[in-house]
Amino acid sequence: MSLLDKFTGSIEQQNLFSPKDKLLLAVSGGVDSVVLCELCKQAGYDFIIVHCNFKLRGEESDRDEQFVKELGKRYNVEVSVKRFETEQYAIENKISIQEAARALRYAWFEMLVNEELGKEHVHLLTAHHADDNNETLLMNFFRGTGLHGLTGIPVSFGHIKRPLLSFSKEELIQFAKEFKLDYVEDSSNLSSKYTRNFFRNEIIPAISKVYPQVKENLQDNISRFKEIEKLYKFSVGQIIEKLCRKKGAEIHIPVKQLMQYDNRALIYEIISKYGFNEKQVDEVIKLAGSISGKYIESPAFQYRIIKHRHWFIISPVQSAEAGIIVIEENKKNIGFKAGNLQIELSGKKTSDKAGSADTACLDAKGISFPMVLRKWKTGDYFYPLGMKKKKKLSRFFIDQKLSKSEKENTWVIESDKRIIWVIGHRIDERFKITDTTKNTLRLTLTRS
Repeated sequence: MSLLDKFTGSIEQQNLFSPKDKLLLAVSGGVDSVVLCELCKQAGYDFIIVHCNFKLRGEESDRDEQFVKELGKRYNVEVSVKRFETEQYAIENKISIQEAARALRYAWFEMLVNEELGKEHVHLLTAHHADDNNETLLMNFFRGTGLHGLTGIPVSFGHIKRPLLSFSKEELIQFAKEFKLDYVEDSSNLSSKYTRNFFRNEIIPAISKVYPQVKENLQDNISRFKEIEKLYKFSVGQIIEKLCRKKGAEIHIPVKQLMQYDNRALIYEIISKYGFNEKQVDEVIKLAGSISGKYIESPAFQYRIIKHRHWFIISPVQSAEAGIIVIEENKKNIGFKAGNLQIELSGKKTSDKAGSADTACLDAKGISFPMVLRKWKTGDYFYPLGMKKKKKLSRFFIDQKLSKSEKENTWVIESDKRIIWVIGHRIDERFKITDTTKNTLRLTLTRS
């Protein structure tokens, strides 16, 4: 079977795209992308060429750009070129040149695809092949990315398709020779200072001396890992569905049940969806033994995992929809669904002992941070001001003749598992201002 037949057969089998679709081919000018162009031309696909000039190799980068433009003339197709200030971008964002080039490339690709969407079905094709996939597998293995990293490069990811993933570099070079295809060589590929080149030029050739079939074996392993990942996701998905309870913008997880699995991979699968990384699994395990109100944040500070009594609560940091909010000692204002809470910690006693419905004046002596602002729940109790016995909030609401709506929208503040204020109603007797009070915590609600 010819390479063209294998190419079109693979596309059809994997349902990557149809002959009617519009294709954007990412072309560097190297043998891989040139072969991709020729195969798409011979198969009769409708395509245009897109090329990135990262301006990293001086005249050679400009040579590649000019070569790709000439390639477009040969196939009589449109060529779109984008020049990037890659080094400047890397410096500004404190990332490596490789990371910068990747970020810039895919951001531009996404913009191009979005411009074409609406007119027709659009896909962006890259020329990644089997050897690239093998290198990615090994890099991920040594980097420590877990099971998913061992499945290699996905053949399809959104609008991005990689139809050459099942073909080796040798097959592509042989095809180029057969059809006398011209291409350019990237001199930086000879340097092993880049991670991928190091694996390509040194690691894999060295392993091949001991295991001559290493490339074929790695391809087989990628296929196995993909099948294993399917089973893994199915099994883990069922456990997560049992453990995680969605409540508004939050996810509630029983700490004891999660810890009983004694499985770091399970914890990672739960928290990774919210921007937490694998290194933070240890922090979650430590958090399980912490007091209420302690939390950890995702690296991008978008989510928190809060320990609240017997629960982990994954909550968006900036969302006013959150049902539980951590109040640190340095916080002066907190926005939440019911309004805005102003927090004042004073080193003196206030003369306003009683406060008002929307203001609580409390003895700071028995209050510790972080405090927790949350909606009340069944089973909550406190010692209403003026009473020596505790009372469940459900009973308190009946005595106060609150409507169903008023009850549903009642929030409380607690410190060290003790409710100090039922917001808008009453403070706790244990935290009232007395003659011996030295420091005051004043909480003021401004309603939405």
